[in-house]
Amino acid sequence: MLDIAVAYNRFRFLGHEFLTWLFFAIDTDEAILFGKIDNNIRIDIGNKMVLENRKEAEAEKIVISGEQAGLEEAFVALSKGALITEINLIIKYENSKLQFTLKGESLCLGSIKLSETGALETSQDLEAAVLEKIYLYEKIFALLDKAYESFLDLRISDQWKNHSAKKMKDWIGDKNRLLKKNG
Repeated sequence: MLDIAVAYNRFRFLGHEFLTWLFFAIDTDEAILFGKIDNNIRIDIGNKMVLENRKEAEAEKIVISGEQAGLEEAFVALSKGALITEINLIIKYENSKLQFTLKGESLCLGSIKLSETGALETSQDLEAAVLEKIYLYEKIFALLDKAYESFLDLRISDQWKNHSAKKMKDWIGDKNRLLKKNG
């Protein structure tokens, strides 16, 4: 059996690959994230992305943040071998907007912002608001579980090496060419 520290260090790249794949899926085809779970769900990149490029003992960290931040730097970093280590996501469905940051190393959530609940006038309103918040948290977890399951199924298949990794590299190259052409 692997020591927990050894296992953590050996497999922590999976979270970073997952976030990079998530960015790719959001930009190209959201259906590969959730399958046929719900067509009314929209997922977008939020206001922060952190990328890291590890070269031997050194690590270069690129932070892109702000409401109007472009993702040009992200594609340049990805083309140089960086992976996404942290990403802010926005999930929209029905009348709800869920925004949160997902860290690749531990897959933990942070900076969670949920849709506003109605005014609280009675204790029943408070109970309803708490139940609504719990439901929204469960929605985030269910969507991320489904997306991670899709990623892992793909990652351990032959399709990853033979098709998906190449498709992601082509996507990064195409975006870089487009940015250079328009820049």
